[in-house]
Amino acid sequence: MSGKRNDLLPGNATEAQGLLIKAFHEKCGDEILPVIDDILGRQGRALGLKVKNKLPDCRLSAVAAAFTKNFDPSTVRVVSLSDEKFHIQGSHCPFGLENTSRQLCEAVMAIDREYFFTATDGQTTLEILKTRAAGDPICDTIYRAAAYDADKA
Repeated sequence: MSGKRNDLLPGNATEAQGLLIKAFHEKCGDEILPVIDDILGRQGRALGLKVKNKLPDCRLSAVAAAFTKNFDPSTVRVVSLSDEKFHIQGSHCPFGLENTSRQLCEAVMAIDREYFFTATDGQTTLEILKTRAAGDPICDTIYRAAAYDADKA
């Protein structure tokens, strides 16, 4: 038999991925963050290409609408969704990164960053306002279309 009987069992593939990520981070420290960012960024690009091929256009609103189909509405709230901005808040981290570190969250969020960047032809940026990984009460993220982001500056 492998593992201890009282080890936390993941409820889905994302939670299992989170357990693996946390184990590597605990063992290797922050030195592993660029590797996590790179590999998960590749995962995000692959997912972004798949969704892009299924959508009629690559506007932020279309990509965000497809993205929300994977949400559990009891844990994620859409604050706004438009061609300029997609703002969401979550009550828990799907990877189970609560109370780890903001840096680990940013590396893991390479999945979403690259998903949106790829699916919108490089026209989207990600801003993490709050993260459960840093001990914040919610995750709070905004994806902005590049044109809107330039206007904001």
